[in-house]
Amino acid sequence: MKYDFAAIEKKWQDVWDRENTFAAQNDYTKPKYYALVEFPYPSGQGLHVGHPRSYTALDIVARKKRLEGYNVLYPMGWDAFGLPTENFAIKNHIHPEIVTAKNVARFKSQLKSLGLSFDWNREINTTDPAYYKWTQWIFLQLFKKGLAYKSEMAVNWCTSCKCVLANEEVVNGVCERCGSEVVRKVKSQWMLKITEYAQRLIDDLDLPDINYIDRVKISQKNWIGRSTGAEVDFGTTQGDVLKIYTTRPDTLFGATYMVISPEHPYIEKWVDAIENLADVRAYQEEAAKKSDFERTELVKDKTGVELKGVKGINPVNGKEIPIFISDYVLMGYGTGAIMAVPAHDTRDYDFAKAFDLPIIEVVAGGDVEKEAFTDCATGVMVNSDFLTGLSVEEAKVKIIDWLKENGKGEPKVNFKLRDWVFSRQRYWGEPIPLVYCEKCGWVPVPEEELPLRLPEVDSYEPTDDGQSPLAKMTDWVNTTCPHCGAPAKRETDTMPQWAGSSWYFMRYCDPHNDEALASQEALNYWLPVDWYNGGMEHTTLHLLYSRFWHKFLYDIGVVSCPEPYAKRTSHGMILGENGEKMSKSRGNVVNPDDIISEYGADTMRLYEMFIGDFEKSAPWNTASIKGCKRFLERIWNLQDILTDGDSYRPELESAFHKTVKKVSEDIEALKFNTAIAAMMALLNEVSDTGSINRAELKTMLVLLNPFAPHLTEEIYEAQGYEGRLSAQPWAVYEEAKCKDDTVEIVVQVNGKIRTKLTVAADIAKADAFALAKADERVKAAVEGKNLVKEIFVPGKLVNFVVK
Repeated sequence: MKYDFAAIEKKWQDVWDRENTFAAQNDYTKPKYYALVEFPYPSGQGLHVGHPRSYTALDIVARKKRLEGYNVLYPMGWDAFGLPTENFAIKNHIHPEIVTAKNVARFKSQLKSLGLSFDWNREINTTDPAYYKWTQWIFLQLFKKGLAYKSEMAVNWCTSCKCVLANEEVVNGVCERCGSEVVRKVKSQWMLKITEYAQRLIDDLDLPDINYIDRVKISQKNWIGRSTGAEVDFGTTQGDVLKIYTTRPDTLFGATYMVISPEHPYIEKWVDAIENLADVRAYQEEAAKKSDFERTELVKDKTGVELKGVKGINPVNGKEIPIFISDYVLMGYGTGAIMAVPAHDTRDYDFAKAFDLPIIEVVAGGDVEKEAFTDCATGVMVNSDFLTGLSVEEAKVKIIDWLKENGKGEPKVNFKLRDWVFSRQRYWGEPIPLVYCEKCGWVPVPEEELPLRLPEVDSYEPTDDGQSPLAKMTDWVNTTCPHCGAPAKRETDTMPQWAGSSWYFMRYCDPHNDEALASQEALNYWLPVDWYNGGMEHTTLHLLYSRFWHKFLYDIGVVSCPEPYAKRTSHGMILGENGEKMSKSRGNVVNPDDIISEYGADTMRLYEMFIGDFEKSAPWNTASIKGCKRFLERIWNLQDILTDGDSYRPELESAFHKTVKKVSEDIEALKFNTAIAAMMALLNEVSDTGSINRAELKTMLVLLNPFAPHLTEEIYEAQGYEGRLSAQPWAVYEEAKCKDDTVEIVVQVNGKIRTKLTVAADIAKADAFALAKADERVKAAVEGKNLVKEIFVPGKLVNFVVK
């Protein structure tokens, strides 16, 4: 009987669809398990073999949990708004909605071909007005609570896409989507006040019921970037105060110059006093062409221009110090001004050397004639007046007290995290449900009028002045104020792609609800998500944004748990066979359709889990996938040696119990590769006996089912077992039967292995010593020597120390 994977997989995918096998139940009395993977952006390219790694892993978890009796929610949907679809629509003169529908259909057919146990009854799409109605509703609640506001700010502007980009969307100074030049522009943007939640976003990572892997926690904390220090007031010869934030107020006596952002508003205020205004203007113009990334991250020469005619005043000693503008200081970060202590900061040191500025050592220990002394987190203060002789820690306390007493500063906690730029000047996004009235200002669209739908437009191109294509739709833009009835205009910016993905996990709980984003009962039952897996590239922004929205909704009583995800893990990428990231340009993309056609979905699933440590990247290897295919063929052929029997045979009992334990534990620990290895080893032991009985085969099928669901269901049915395999209980083990009767121990003399012995697993120490001493090789090694010490490690070794 041949293993016809194509027919088997088609058969069972049809059965699961017809029987609605994997639908989560709305029975809120059952124990629940919510497994979640990041929903994909449905691009025109479809899936490559890297995508299913995460989906298959959580599918294994979901299938195992169902077999353990849980009511499992394992949903899928589409994060379908976004620039690539809009750019394709512009290029090909086709509505983005049509492009999206086509791409979704392609993705869905590919996912179904993998036998993933998604509950397709709960499928969502962020571009569906029934979905983005609630995205708009959440935005309105943020607006009403003062957490959505409009601000003039310098933004990253893509010269090709003609839209604002978040800092994270600028890679190496160009747009990550189209590769075009990114310049700086000042625009009025909607912002979300995520900084209000910065401390909670850090603190709640350590809640007792939150289980994020360490690298995800570290990634979140580093992105938020909490620091403690002081806000210090520097005077100026113009009479204005320049506020700076520093984590090292103890080094104030070493501050010999200041640097402010080229966009700092004081520059315009000081125009009449600045003696070299032409040089300043030229530098400002050059800085405006650079993205934040270019200004702060790229290795480059230190550049700047002194503001001649204006000086800063160091608050601790009253000395006048020069003020420079330099592009590495950003107006959107901190106060837009810094103090520079060149003796103890490499960047400040290089700048001071370039501009021949004083360098004053204030923490002893280095040689500042040669280089900055940066290993100064501890040490003793020097050249620091009343701080001289104190330790760094003592000096920090004393200087902050002095600043408070003298009205020159105060202690301050600062965050690297900035408020979230929430505007996009594009068509294919959620309309922002606000109107502007000359009398009332910004007014929310009434909630009963949601969703505010995207209108049909003739062109999806942004306007040349950078406005959204919606700005040209005057019939749509011109409206009346919901508050006073006067003429008003709709907001024409749309939301960023991050919007729909910041709450999608909630909608899965109750996706067809027209009255709320989900019912209270459903949210209380399903949340938090029990296990969320996704790529490391999304553990900063998406994870941070969705935690922020969830916490806000928790604060206004929509959800009842403070964190959205109880557990967050991340998988490594599957690389091309050449060890590089898969991409069309490198020609190393492997299409899952081709693999399924040649080897079958079960083989592909098994291989993706067997390829290596789930949390690490691994190169694709076509030769290795053949080994997984052979393993499944051997499982299939067990039907040819099947015998009766309703319990494990004595010679295999321990092996089965140990394998059940191993596979059960490894699935929960993301060790899918070692779980598969354990099943392979068990198959070898079974094959050595020349037969397998019905009890043994059933356990083998149950263990393998989450990994290879089509093959196992087919064998289960073909051999006349009762019901569906997907409805059977998970295999159980007895701890006592997982122990071996005998173990192999090594015998050492002075730490050198002399022999190995097979002994009873529970052998007594005295008996182990006696057996070891009776061995001829051990006798020879200890003969004529004094026995100094005897060491016994149960189940491991005996060691004799002799002289």
